[in-house]
Amino acid sequence: MRIPAWTEDELVLAGALVVKNGWRELRNGDPEVQELSELLLSLPLHGAEAHALPGFRSPDSVSRKTTDFMTNHKQYSGKATRCGKPTLLMIEAFTNREAEMLQAAQAIEEGIASGELQLLPPQPDEIDEAGTTAIEGRLLVRRTLARERDPKLRKLKINQVRGRGCPLRCEVCDFDFAHTYGDLGDGYIEVHHVTPLYISGTRETRLDDLACLCANCHRMCHRSRPGESWRTPTILREQIQKAAQPGAH
Repeated sequence: MRIPAWTEDELVLAGALVVKNGWRELRNGDPEVQELSELLLSLPLHGAEAHALPGFRSPDSVSRKTTDFMTNHKQYSGKATRCGKPTLLMIEAFTNREAEMLQAAQAIEEGIASGELQLLPPQPDEIDEAGTTAIEGRLLVRRTLARERDPKLRKLKINQVRGRGCPLRCEVCDFDFAHTYGDLGDGYIEVHHVTPLYISGTRETRLDDLACLCANCHRMCHRSRPGESWRTPTILREQIQKAAQPGAH
């Protein structure tokens, strides 16, 4: 068995380490490298077989990954080391959205320290149809999806919308399940966190943090693309309007 490729979660943590070090590599004897090695070994991402492999997420491997980040950054003038596309995408993400990605790294660290992320079961939509996961990390996607599927939270959001006298329909495309499916669709809608949990933090979810979406728009809000891990309902609505313009296709 070969050592598994680095996941998005692991790359987020390694990238944060390099960014905090001024986009410079860190050697294997650095205490921060040793701490990250221990943290990676605690992530619920790889099985026992992987952990038994020599050098798996060792300080040496962590140090090599920090070298990948440094030498493949656009400001580095020397020869770049060879690394995979996920690392290059993560370098791009940290370059373009440094503050956001550092928040993601902090959320992973806090989630591991609290034990919350280790306890979350896998979610069906955390991996898209292409087999890739959102750039901010599989574990954070898992936490977001798990919370969005909380039936009590969904019910409270539906009650809030109806209590305000508003129709229960998608906030992006206006799709109304009851109008299309009759009694079968009455009262059905999905909820979506407007702001990713790694930005909003681990505070208790407020109903105004949620948006009512149809299944299609919900999926599109979560669908990952290189360097783009999530989108708000407002951004998705703009995407629909843009796609509808003449000559957009």
